[in-house]
Amino acid sequence: MRAPSPMILVVLLWCAGLGAAAQFGKISILYEPLRATYGGNGEVALGLVVSIVGMVGLIFGTTAGLLVARIGPRRAIVAALAAGAAMSALQALMPAYPLMLASRVIEGASHLAIVVVGPTMIATLAPEKRRPLAMTLWSSFFGVTYTILALIGPHVSGAGLFLGHAGYMALLAVVLAATLPPDPRLPPSPIGNLAAQHAEIYASPRLAAPAMGFCCYTFLYVAILTLLPPETPETHRALIAAGMPLVSIAVSLTLGVWLLGRMSAVRLVQAGYAVAVPGFLILWAFWGQGAGMVAGGFLLSGALGIVQGASFASIPELNASAQDRARAAGAVAQLGNLGTTTGTPVLAALLASAGPAGLTVAAVVLCAVGIAIHALQRARRAGQ
Repeated sequence: MRAPSPMILVVLLWCAGLGAAAQFGKISILYEPLRATYGGNGEVALGLVVSIVGMVGLIFGTTAGLLVARIGPRRAIVAALAAGAAMSALQALMPAYPLMLASRVIEGASHLAIVVVGPTMIATLAPEKRRPLAMTLWSSFFGVTYTILALIGPHVSGAGLFLGHAGYMALLAVVLAATLPPDPRLPPSPIGNLAAQHAEIYASPRLAAPAMGFCCYTFLYVAILTLLPPETPETHRALIAAGMPLVSIAVSLTLGVWLLGRMSAVRLVQAGYAVAVPGFLILWAFWGQGAGMVAGGFLLSGALGIVQGASFASIPELNASAQDRARAAGAVAQLGNLGTTTGTPVLAALLASAGPAGLTVAAVVLCAVGIAIHALQRARRAGQ
């Protein structure tokens, strides 16, 4: 049997990313039906069903990068897809709350392995000229998944969505087991002191830079997608809610890929943050006015889409070996989850207490921090 081309494998890995994103998205889509089953446990308990997958990544993200580098990416992603399929099939039964929560913890480990392996293997498999496109394609998996789920979710029952996701993950596990190249044989070695390994990753200006810059993005982007639509006049609310993620994906896959062929990924991350600043200022100036908020929202979502794609492209740009890329991807997963977890409550509190001005000032400061982090890390790399 002829081996698939590298770009076919890249697309298959991206499809695995879609399945990983659906581990979040399926619960968001089914939140109200789940309330009928598990709401008696309280709102915090219900919220845990959604958020605990991200908490696993927040706690164990960098550890997952270390483990993937040790056990091999092919074995890790196939096992993660199989585990994800089994958990979705179990969830279709709407089990008792403790069992549902346990299944979500296991699903968190599955999700984490996929989002660490995906960019690591894509960076290795993609031809050098197509690597920027491949890494940017990978970065779109969350936005594409949420768009698909928003379209099909209302037409599928809860059990149907869980079972469909289980079948999708199981099929991908079989396909990737048959098509991915075998893992390289590494000499057995102890994983060592985890605290020391974490310290080594975050002290490195090459391993840590993609994650540190990406954290500012996740802090802002998920919060903005959540907070802006309710603040937009009803006549433009659907447009900004549906349009912002689509603009982000479209800009990153077109202009973002074109720019990655002409400048370094790190500089493009900085440029994306710089362009997002006027988007936030336009939002502030036209707050409560539909067309102005849409214009500002689209500008900043396009700019942050470029930040997203370029952040993933910076992983192979700054790290040559597969092991270092896995460690850098683990840090991206960890700090990305930190930003996603903290961004919405912090910006929501600022919006409630200080209004649009408070949100805007915080967003502009975060953009400046993203630019400064990469400038500092570049200076440290130059001094090595």
